[in-house]
Amino acid sequence: MQSYTIQTRGICPQAISFSIENGKIFNVKFFGGCPGNTLAISKLLEGTEAKRVVELLKGNDCGGRGTSCADQLACGVEEALTKTETVQQI
Repeated sequence: MQSYTIQTRGICPQAISFSIENGKIFNVKFFGGCPGNTLAISKLLEGTEAKRVVELLKGNDCGGRGTSCADQLACGVEEALTKTETVQQI
């Protein structure tokens, strides 16, 4: 299981951590933000295909900020998947 922590921008949580194993998302944790919403996102995504997480959440906006907790998570997952695919090709 590979773990990641991303520093966020433009949203309430300062960071988001998650793990990817066999292409699925686990252990999503937001550091800050609205506890009810971020905990719900974490529970709903547990065991979901990482590529599906990106499809579902990328581009979601929070109050005109141009991003959101969900969007930042999706961007982090997408970046992690890109790095994983690059390493596998070597």
